[in-house]
Amino acid sequence: MVAGSDDLALCEAIVVMGHKLGIKVIAEGVETQEQRDLLTGAGCDFGQGYLFARPLTAVQFDRLLRCHDTRR
Repeated sequence: MVAGSDDLALCEAIVVMGHKLGIKVIAEGVETQEQRDLLTGAGCDFGQGYLFARPLTAVQFDRLLRCHDTRR
């Protein structure tokens, strides 16, 4: 996905549709900072993908959450 592409136009339409329905929109498969910036600019609420973290096992995920627990 790059600026001005049909892919971005489709993503923008999906974000608008989701928001019109009153739901938050999560982009899946975000791999680059450019994609994240484009999706943020389109109003996307959340994202997930390799840019943020590689797939984790349940044990690894639990460890990650415990290390980032702000309630301590």
